[in-house]
Amino acid sequence: METGKLLDRALKFDKLSAEEGLFLFENAATTDLIFVANTLRKKQVPGNKVTWIIDRNANTTNVCIANCKFCNFFRVPGHKEAYTTTLDEYTVKIEETIRYGGEQLLLQGGHHPDLGLAFYCDLFRGIKKRFPNIKLHALGPPEIAHISKIDQLSHKEVLKNLMEAGLDSLPGAGAEILDDRVRRMISKGKCGAQEWLDVMREAHKLNLTTSATMMFGHVETPLERFEHLVKIRQVQSEKPEDANGFLAFIPWPFQDDGTLLKRIRGVSNNVDADEYIRMVALSRIMLPNVKNIQASWLTVGKAVGQMCLHAGANDFGSIMIEENVVSAAGAPHRFTASSMQEAIREAGFNPQLRNQQYEYRDLPEVMEDQVINY
Repeated sequence: METGKLLDRALKFDKLSAEEGLFLFENAATTDLIFVANTLRKKQVPGNKVTWIIDRNANTTNVCIANCKFCNFFRVPGHKEAYTTTLDEYTVKIEETIRYGGEQLLLQGGHHPDLGLAFYCDLFRGIKKRFPNIKLHALGPPEIAHISKIDQLSHKEVLKNLMEAGLDSLPGAGAEILDDRVRRMISKGKCGAQEWLDVMREAHKLNLTTSATMMFGHVETPLERFEHLVKIRQVQSEKPEDANGFLAFIPWPFQDDGTLLKRIRGVSNNVDADEYIRMVALSRIMLPNVKNIQASWLTVGKAVGQMCLHAGANDFGSIMIEENVVSAAGAPHRFTASSMQEAIREAGFNPQLRNQQYEYRDLPEVMEDQVINY
């Protein structure tokens, strides 16, 4: 294999194999990867706009039996700190989100052994009754798989019921690395790689917009990262023509602070800025059928996130009015609506507010800028 020939193929939107992606990761210069990814980005998302969104990451419950080794957020059933958020508590959170200009709730939580389909349908209907215009970007494939097991229903039946109750889009949560060797080591209680992918296939058949993610930099091999990307690309290639499928891909490095992976197994996050930028660029290169690539400023910080906007990323994600899961493992970075737009301009781009469907939004005429509490 030759890097030049592989990069030439990438510029033609060829689908590189996992082995070819790995070869580029190990041999191509960072500047070359940045150039190719940026060129592809300009073809797929023309213009000088970088999108961002205002939403809130609220959690249904911190009770979880998945026992992921990278998660400091969960509590076992019966723990004194265990909680399930009430509709009245959501009301306070959503009212605040609307004041800050948001129109979406990213709603996720643990694998609670007692919360099945009826709970989530009642919750979604309750939220929509009080806030008909709020968008629910909620749950994720592992939670869909968990609900399916509790209620002994198919993925399709669970998704259809949730959509009827108010689900607007499905996040790509819980992907980690889509390889069962890795998943047995870090998230044994979650669905396997094939089930994660199968949930997304069903969502796409139902024309439910989704996103995809990758958490890397822990126990996976470099090849397993690229096999993950190829699996995402394959599922996207199978979607119905009129469906969005995976509208965005978001890679981020494992956050290790206080996790079982670090404390017991000695696994640390050694992904530096150069490696993260390379992985963002290679995500654009390996996923020619996924239009939007998001830089995870939450985990890598402002400066690295800004560099990624020149390396294939076209989206800066959410200001995250609230975020409890990744932050619990050491992600310290925060943005307000004002500082998010300022960071995008500093990088040489024009900030464009969007919704979850990547449709442009005008900035609300009246919008508070939230205060960050550390």
